[in-house]
Order: sequence, then C-alpha cells, then structure tokens
Amino acid sequence: MSTLFFPFLLSSAMAFGAIVLSCFTLLHARSVARSAKKTAAAQKHAENLLETMAQRLNALASDLEQLRHQPPSVVLAGPPKPGFNLSKRTQALRMHRRGDSTEQIASALEIPRQEVDLLLKVHRIVISNL
Repeated sequence: MSTLFFPFLLSSAMAFGAIVLSCFTLLHARSVARSAKKTAAAQKHAENLLETMAQRLNALASDLEQLRHQPPSVVLAGPPKPGFNLSKRTQALRMHRRGDSTEQIASALEIPRQEVDLLLKVHRIVISNL
C-alpha cells in the first residue's frame, strides 16, 4: 500500500502546484490587463487634450493673422492737462503755511484736492528728512 501512496502523493502535489501556478498566472494576467486599460485610457485622454490644444492653437493663429492684416487703430489723446508747475506749488505751500485748508487751496489754484494732499505729504517727508 505504501508503494501506491507515494506516486499518488507525488501526482497530487504536482496537480496542486499546477493549480497554484495557474491561479498566479491568471491573477497576473488580470493585473496586466487592468494596467493596459489604464494606460490606453490615459493615452486616449492625452490625445484628446492634444487635439483640443491643436484646434485652439490654429484658432489663435488665424486670429493673429487677421489682426496683422487690420490697419492699426489710432488713439487720439485729449488735450494735455495743465501741469502742477513750480509757481502753483509755491503758491500752494504758501497758502498751507497761512492755514488754508486743502479744499480752499485746490479750488483757488484750480487743481484736484488729491494733488494738493500729495504735495503737502511730500513736503512734510522732505522737511522731516532735513
């Protein structure tokens, strides 16, 4: 009986090993297939993005070509604003020393109040640094 037991045990062990090897091969094949699907999906997505970018690039190139053929637009500047010249600056500082408010100085010299505020602020900074 022991003479039949060892060949049966050996054949059973070989059959079990073949089953385990088959299962391992099947699982590995499934993993490879999933990986191939993911790679194919990523490649398809990249191709779609590349095609979209190519279409946008072509549209931009045609827009640029149209702009090159258009005549340049000319923007006419309005009349130059009167500058804050030296005499107005001196007069504003003189009025400030007399105690006039920024609104009074701006209306008397016909300049924006913000310019008067800026002038006084710069004047204070310069004086403090001396």
